[in-house]
Amino acid sequence: MAAENNKALHSVLNELVETLKDGERGYSEALTDVKDQDLKDVFKKYALQRDGFLTELEGAMHKLNLHPEEAKESVTDSVVGTAHRAWINIKSVVTGNDRHAILAECERGEDYAKKAYEKASKAEGVPSDIKAIIEKQFSGIREAHDTIRGLRDSSK
Repeated sequence: MAAENNKALHSVLNELVETLKDGERGYSEALTDVKDQDLKDVFKKYALQRDGFLTELEGAMHKLNLHPEEAKESVTDSVVGTAHRAWINIKSVVTGNDRHAILAECERGEDYAKKAYEKASKAEGVPSDIKAIIEKQFSGIREAHDTIRGLRDSSK
């Protein structure tokens, strides 16, 4: 049973790793193309946040001798696949420089990050030190989501 738990834990953590990578890439891309300085600052903050979360999570995985895997084709049907598609859309939206559309697309990416963290926080058999990391990061993800949503709402 331990091997099965390990496999389930690995799967949950890999989903978070991919979600964080997509968020970091999405914010980094949006940051390079967006014109508004306040959005550049926010996107830089969250790109750095995701990068830091990723480093922390991968470090915890290595301590458990779990190694992050690159997303496989089967991932396209998962939360991660959907999040990846949401962040891919950011590029086309940003080039139009419509502040509301850019923020709406970022919020969509944040929705998927929240779902991935919600799923991970409810997962069985997650060691307490990893659970603590997930909970702490989930708090940051929720804060980012709410900030992006607030910016979107005020841009109407």
